[in-house]
Formats: sequence, C-alpha cells, structure tokens
Amino acid sequence: MGKVGEELTEQETAIYDRQIRVWGVDAQRRLSKSHIFVSGLKGTVIEFCKNIVLAGVGSLTLNDDRLVTEELLSANFLVPPDENVTRGKSLAELCCESLKDFNPMVSVSVEKGDLANFDVEFFQKFDAVVISCCSLLTKKSVNAKCRNLPRRIAFYTVECRDSCGEIFVDLQNYSYSKKKKEETIECQLQYPSFEEAIAVPWRSLPKRTSKLYFAMRVLERFEVLEKRNLQDNSADDLPNVLKLRKELCEAQCINESQIPVPLLQRLLAARVEFPPVCAIIGGVLGQEVIKAISGKGDPLKNFFLFDAMDGKGIIEDISG
Repeated sequence: MGKVGEELTEQETAIYDRQIRVWGVDAQRRLSKSHIFVSGLKGTVIEFCKNIVLAGVGSLTLNDDRLVTEELLSANFLVPPDENVTRGKSLAELCCESLKDFNPMVSVSVEKGDLANFDVEFFQKFDAVVISCCSLLTKKSVNAKCRNLPRRIAFYTVECRDSCGEIFVDLQNYSYSKKKKEETIECQLQYPSFEEAIAVPWRSLPKRTSKLYFAMRVLERFEVLEKRNLQDNSADDLPNVLKLRKELCEAQCINESQIPVPLLQRLLAARVEFPPVCAIIGGVLGQEVIKAISGKGDPLKNFFLFDAMDGKGIIEDISG
C-alpha cells in the first residue's frame, strides 16, 4: 500500500511532525504516498474525508454527482448553505473545494460518473476504496472488482441511518505488526468479501450478535425487493418490513425479537444524519484506513456497529 520506498519531504516531515511521533516515520510515509477513493458524500463520509486529509494521505478522489439538497446539508459541513455558491455544482465538486483548504499537501480531485459503471482497472490506482449511499448490488460489485485486482486494495462500506451506523471492512489476506510489551508480533487475518459475509447463516452466529446487524440486513433486503434507495424509505413501510422480518427470521431459524420493532422504526424514519454519530463513525473509519495503509495496529474485522441510543460501538466478526 503506497510507495513505501519514497522518503518524506522536509515539508511533510515538518507538517506531520506531531503524528509522526505517534505512529512513526514509516507509517506516515506510507500514508503520504497512498491514494484513497471515496463515493457517496454523506455526513459520515465527510467526517472521514476531513480526518484522512488532515492525517496527510497522498491523494483523495471524490465521487458523487448529486446536486445539493436540504437533507444532504444536514450533516455536511463542507458545503456552504449559499445557493449562489452551490448552484450547478455537484456534491463532489463542492466538497473538493473545501477539503483542499484543510491540507494543501493533499491532492483532492473529483471523478464524475456512476460508481456502478467504473470498471476493474479504474480501482487499480487506489490503496483504499470507501463507498456509501449505494445499492446492495453496487456494494457487492465494487468489492468484487477490488478483489479481482493483482494487488490488495482495502475496501470499506459505511452507512449511517438515524442515530445508528455500520462499517464493513474487507482487507482480504492482510498482514500487520503490533507491539506486545517490548516485542513486535507479526499477525495475519483473512477477510471474507461483503457478499460472503452477509451470506453467513444467521443461525450460525452467536446469540449476542448485535441486533443492529440483523436490522440492517432486513432493510437491505427490503430495498432490493422494492427496488428503491435508502432515502425513499419511510415509517409507512413498517408493515411490509415486519412481514419481511418474519419471513427472514423463519428462514434463518432465529427469533424475531432479535430485530426489535422500535429499532426498525427508527431506521425507516431516518431522513437526516446526526452530526455527533457521523463524527464517531467517520472517526472510527479514518482510524481503520490509517491502520490498513500503515500496517500497524489491530484492524477491525469485519463489522463495526454503533447505536447512539445505548452509546455502544460493537465489533462483529462475521466470517462464516
């Protein structure tokens, strides 16, 4: 990941001096030569972009052709609430202009087009790919494209609904080092793809598995069946979602109580993101990408779920 052999410039060393003291010169060198692709610029992803630009990645490519709406502004502090500024510009273009001001050392650019239409070779130039605001089919497809490349590319999906958030991580066959007392230990992890992970039978998962994990899978399935996007859901969909919950729980041999009705109601009614939740999820995602690029520290495997109602962040290893 990144061009490890290239040294930091004097300017980079001076600017990133504080974080070099935290994670070392080698980690910062890898980070400064890395290339990140991000698609779907909602509040959680905006927080992530801010964090990695400040951390000093080599380049950040943004993809989101949507025009600005009031809902998109709810948790996006990069877009000025001025119609004269936003008129005729895509979300990616507006965020690009703002992110450049955070760290002039980072190259920030825009890639126009539909995420689902980018071919395998397009992703070859990136070290990490982060996607949000897209269909289940697109998540599976982009993950598969990243896996079909000759070199390993870190892949992440992130979603924030109401006061809940979910991160999925696929680092494929990943080696890293960590310190234990005075000793450095080399570790290795094997990750499943997104498609493989969500196909793991629910009845085989531990009873303590996060209820939010199951609820997110029900809504994913509902959106596929109804051929709709997240933003099209509403509280009126609850009867049909509960019917689907019953069918899935019966097929997967788990109790419906594992997917509480109040949780589904909250997720369905979500129209805007909560900035504090975006900050938490975006912060965790930023840390995970930095770990993956630097090769230092225990990476998350493979789901992170957060619900502000209980304030808990839970890591679930759903690998089959």
